[in-house]
Amino acid sequence: MLVKDSLVAIEAIIVGVVSTMLLFWLGNKIVEVLPNKIRKTLQPWVFIGPVVVLISLFLIYPTLQSIWLSFMEEEIDGSTTWVGLQNYKDIFGDANFRTMLVNNLMWITIVPIIVVSLGVVIAQFANNVGPKREKFFKSAIFMPMAISFVSAATIWRLIYSYIPEGQSQTGLLNAIWVGFGGTPQTWLQLEGFKLNNIFLMIIFIWLNVGFAMVLMSAAIKAVPEDTIEAGRMDGTSPSQLFFRIILPQIWGTALSVFITVLIGSMKIFDIVLAMTGGNYHTNVLAQNFYNEYFIYGNTGKAMATVVVLIALIAPVMTYQVRHYRKMDMLR
Repeated sequence: MLVKDSLVAIEAIIVGVVSTMLLFWLGNKIVEVLPNKIRKTLQPWVFIGPVVVLISLFLIYPTLQSIWLSFMEEEIDGSTTWVGLQNYKDIFGDANFRTMLVNNLMWITIVPIIVVSLGVVIAQFANNVGPKREKFFKSAIFMPMAISFVSAATIWRLIYSYIPEGQSQTGLLNAIWVGFGGTPQTWLQLEGFKLNNIFLMIIFIWLNVGFAMVLMSAAIKAVPEDTIEAGRMDGTSPSQLFFRIILPQIWGTALSVFITVLIGSMKIFDIVLAMTGGNYHTNVLAQNFYNEYFIYGNTGKAMATVVVLIALIAPVMTYQVRHYRKMDMLR
């Protein structure tokens, strides 16, 4: 069975590559026989046309379909009924949905700042510990990036594990807490000050700090040495050297990392699903979509949730694209 599946996969890859090459070759040949003016207009579309079609099929069409279905109510037999803004009224009138918005706001407010800040600090530290120790240190920090979100959640479930008082604690955090004289805590159920949400954010931060560290380390190393030497000759302290000379020159990279992590925080789902399933007031928009669509079968409310999430992410992505364009122009 494994050999058969492997052969099918290899066949699909070969057929896909050959078909793509033939498609581009045939399209180019057809365009070349056309008049020069028409050829110059159509030739770029021979190469970008398939990509535009794929993007339309797998990105634009599903987005438009989701927006359309957010105004509909699906019946048991699969038929749909136009309900207008009723789905939006229902979700925004639900106190739990407002809690989700607050949770998402916490994620995008806290997580990107901490990830970028830790990435900068660790990168600056790693760049100054010597070549051999730098490789080991960066490898250790970056290693969690190789772990999927669900796998990371499984690891951290063991760290947050709760065993009743009087028994040996298997969870690392409770073992440390009990060692200092505390009583075992159900960490993921601590809703006061939204501590359980913060414990979930720690997992995301742990996974993404390595990503931030690598990019910020490269940016710091790219800072011209003559500007650093000029600062040292002027008698600046190490902290002044970093904040007044290095940081302004790596700000563009820091902003790019911040936006990337921000978008990831907005659509967080895997960790919440694996750790709490959205219970104990840890629910977020992506988790709510999963619950409404796959568990409760409320297609309209699920799609309304998706539209709200898209509306939140779209301005950030637009800014990110403009930021990258601006950086390319400056280069």
